[in-house]
Amino acid sequence: MSFSRIGGLAAIGFAALILGTNLVLAPAGLPLLGDPIGEVTEFFDTDSDLVRGTSALTPLVWILATLFGASVVAALWPAERARGEAWSLVGFAGLIMQNIMFAGVTATRLALTSTTGDRSASVGIWAMNGGFFVLNGTFLALAMIGLSVGGVRGGLIRPWHAALGFTAAALQFSSAVFLPVAFDDPGAVNLLGLSGWLLWVVWLVGYGVTLIRRSHSVSPQPSTSLA
Repeated sequence: MSFSRIGGLAAIGFAALILGTNLVLAPAGLPLLGDPIGEVTEFFDTDSDLVRGTSALTPLVWILATLFGASVVAALWPAERARGEAWSLVGFAGLIMQNIMFAGVTATRLALTSTTGDRSASVGIWAMNGGFFVLNGTFLALAMIGLSVGGVRGGLIRPWHAALGFTAAALQFSSAVFLPVAFDDPGAVNLLGLSGWLLWVVWLVGYGVTLIRRSHSVSPQPSTSLA
């Protein structure tokens, strides 16, 4: 199996896992940033096993994300190096950083399952969780910008796919920028982040399908513009 195909399957698996995890947690009542601390502690006390079970999948998610990014770099780097560019490396760096940032999200969720009896500790950990979660949008945006620019300039993805990535990146980055000024009333920030996240999942699946369709031995044809 070619590395490009492995990366494509990894991208789709990555998208399926993060979407599936949220489809399990959201109906169960996973709190959002800004929800009352009483609701937060109740959820992490009542559904601690569910949180721990879904958290057990996150190491696999990080591996799949890394494989996806590495496969894009492998496909694009030879042509990028010849042009004196490194957009795929920018995108890969974004994926690695979002893995690190989401480790903070997962760690604070696990911590909340063990501190529900200590309200003051829960308040601090929940605030930290919200910061990790929203600021993670910065690195998702970086990943989509780098891999979208590199992909369209290298002929790997189509302009509409790149435009989808740019739109999702703008929404994710906006949610990260506006978090500090809306931390006490983050309704609009939550909506921005959710919209960007949904587009990110679609962008990711599309990239995976593109990689699967390509042969590892076929080099993408370079393009000189984003159009």
